Amino acid sequence: MSINLATLTIKKAHDALLKGEYTAVELAESYLTEIEKKNTELHAYLEVFDDVREQAKKADALIKVGKAQMMTGIPLALKDNILVKGKRVGASSRILSGYVAPYEGFAIKKLHDAGVVILGRTNMDEFAMGSSTETSAFGPTRNPFDVSRVPGGSSGGAAVAVGAGLALAALGTDTGGSVRQPAAFCGVVGYKPTYGTISRNGIIAMGSSLDIIGPITKTVEDNEILFNAIAGKDPMDSTSVEIPNPKSQIPNSSLTVGVPRNFLDMKGIDADVLLNFNDSIKKLQAFGYTIKDIELPTIPYSLAVYYIIMPAELSTNLSRFDGVKYGFYKDGGSLLHDYMETRAEGFGREARRRLLLGAYVLSSGYYDAYYRKAISVRTLIEREFAEAFKNVDLIATPTTPTPAFKIGEKTKDPLSMYLADIFTVPANIGAIPALSIPSGFVERDGKKLPLGIQLMAGYGQDRLLLDAGKAFER
Repeated sequence: MSINLATLTIKKAHDALLKGEYTAVELAESYLTEIEKKNTELHAYLEVFDDVREQAKKADALIKVGKAQMMTGIPLALKDNILVKGKRVGASSRILSGYVAPYEGFAIKKLHDAGVVILGRTNMDEFAMGSSTETSAFGPTRNPFDVSRVPGGSSGGAAVAVGAGLALAALGTDTGGSVRQPAAFCGVVGYKPTYGTISRNGIIAMGSSLDIIGPITKTVEDNEILFNAIAGKDPMDSTSVEIPNPKSQIPNSSLTVGVPRNFLDMKGIDADVLLNFNDSIKKLQAFGYTIKDIELPTIPYSLAVYYIIMPAELSTNLSRFDGVKYGFYKDGGSLLHDYMETRAEGFGREARRRLLLGAYVLSSGYYDAYYRKAISVRTLIEREFAEAFKNVDLIATPTTPTPAFKIGEKTKDPLSMYLADIFTVPANIGAIPALSIPSGFVERDGKKLPLGIQLMAGYGQDRLLLDAGKAFER
């Protein structure tokens, strides 16, 4: 039967599956057909799993005996750094060629228990290092609104899978905006929850104090459904937290939204992005929100802090990839040369750049000058956010400083690429929840490109943020 995938949401699919309008197998087949039509051009998926139909049959069996949960039978895509037991996973890097996951983490176990249908693994920047999905060892993913442009990164394949109708929802990971930025570029909703609310167990680590799994969906309601399905305290993750999340008791009309004008007055922000953001703020005001200009003097330093802390943690996490135990291996003639040859060819250019930077800031003589100072500024940023949220309920910024840029436009200018995360990085540094919601379009070269507004809330205020997001969406 024909299923209208363009207007389908998780809630609609769930209701239709329970009513018997179609089966989980038929729903999965619809997405497999779309993947076959579009994936060659878009390159969202690296692999479509060969047991999709078997997964869907198990979901149908759960529905038949009345054991269906909200996510039962829902076709989901996974970023290529999230482990599924028995499936290949490689963080889009040559150095993990052929690696098969021996286990899966807390979040994926919860989804499997719920009867989710995992369609496959999606393309990403290598080890999540990038903002465009161009650093993948397997080639770039393309934006569904203009295939000459990037989809954002590092979860670009996951965002394209949802934005192009190749999955009903997806999971990415967000270290400095890697869910929200591609969501904005692809016209979908991306969410970075409060750090620790979703277990990091079962993801390939990049920056351990920053990483978190984030849902990518068509609507905020779908995002909330997926977040609720995978959140919870995991005894296998020492950073995992259980935050009481009751329904928000604050009426929408009484919410105050802070706008950090000092952060928005910097150079390099596209004029159309600012215009769209100001229009979005007017909509919030018309809805009944109180808009308040605020000062966040330390927040602009977030990007500099991020590009010290993240490479430092990255260089530690990636030290295990040396060709000895698994993945790509190149014979160098001696143990030292084995390491050097394997890592030189196994890691891409951006990965090597960040590994070198991370080793440098942790080295003797530079640790205090760079890493320790960055940690101190991070503490100041956390305190600044905490102080700001005493006076406002939400903080709003654009999600990105520009619309999606051309493939190849920024690859030779790393600093320009890093600046694409200027608005998303602060939430990771502050460990707070942040949500990107589609806010309109801007025309470039005859194509309409999506833009997003980002809303942030205080630590642990995920429910308030999602409620506000749903209100804005309506």
